[in-house]
Amino acid sequence: MKRILVVGGGLIGIRHVGAVQAHPGCRLVGLADPDMSLAPDVPRFADMAEVTDPVDGVIIATPTDLHARHGTHAARRGWHMLIEKPVAGDLTGAQALRDAVARAGVGSLVGHHRRYHAAVQQLKTMIAAGAIGRVVCANLIWAMRKPDDYFAGNWRTAGGSPVMINLVHDIDILRFVVGEIAAVSALRGAGLRGDTRIESGAVALAFENGATGTISFADISPSPWGFEAGTGENPNIGTTGQDMMWIMGTEGAISFPSMTLWSGTDWGHPAQRVPVQKAENAKTPLEAQLDHFLDVIDGAAPLIDVADATRTLDVALQIEGQLASTVKGAIYA
Repeated sequence: MKRILVVGGGLIGIRHVGAVQAHPGCRLVGLADPDMSLAPDVPRFADMAEVTDPVDGVIIATPTDLHARHGTHAARRGWHMLIEKPVAGDLTGAQALRDAVARAGVGSLVGHHRRYHAAVQQLKTMIAAGAIGRVVCANLIWAMRKPDDYFAGNWRTAGGSPVMINLVHDIDILRFVVGEIAAVSALRGAGLRGDTRIESGAVALAFENGATGTISFADISPSPWGFEAGTGENPNIGTTGQDMMWIMGTEGAISFPSMTLWSGTDWGHPAQRVPVQKAENAKTPLEAQLDHFLDVIDGAAPLIDVADATRTLDVALQIEGQLASTVKGAIYA
């Protein structure tokens, strides 16, 4: 039975506490968070440095800017770690954490939990097997309208860009199923809630394998297109079941999350729909991720480690940087 410590008692941290408590292969060492009023029914520590009990693995769910410091502390103590995403607040922190993990020889796993969706795994397998031939291009949309009170009186008013909060997930999925991203170019939309915050835009992507892609995003539009809406994974976001990603290849195309597969030859013949049995989750992605973390503690290769997640962070930061430097409200010819 693996002894698991959770660090960070926010919304996702409390979910991790519950998942560890419910897992037959885990024993919860406790929750470390300076707010001692949180989860009073479990062993509590104000700081992870206070923990003297044996720990096999730690789940780090603290604010992003603390990930590198907390992960480095865990590595020095020989604790295998699962770190929420993004892996760190900047590349310097991510690279320092990567080096600390390597020096300590501990396992690392980063919480890009969408990789555990059965349909995402199925999509990756089908593309790798040549179901649509060689990938040519991929289009993705994430467009939701966040309620106004989401931004009221907090850091999101100026700094709550959907790139680091939301698109970092989609970037990771594109890397996972299509391939590594070699270059990005981003355009910023006009600010409709104000000019201080990025809220919409368009991103062009070039993949190392020669494919290209686009991402259109907005947190000001109540559209049916987005990973959460399409898959129904988030109880706080309404489910539409609509596709939000379309991948085209030399022999066909596929849309996600419906897993609608098309096969064709040329424009003189209509593409034909190919029956596909969509894979369904046997467990929630969070539960599947915890299962995998226990395997990583035992020496299994992680689905996404700190070094891998740093590449996702790098792409997201490049996009964020380009959007931040764009003239606010500019109109592009």
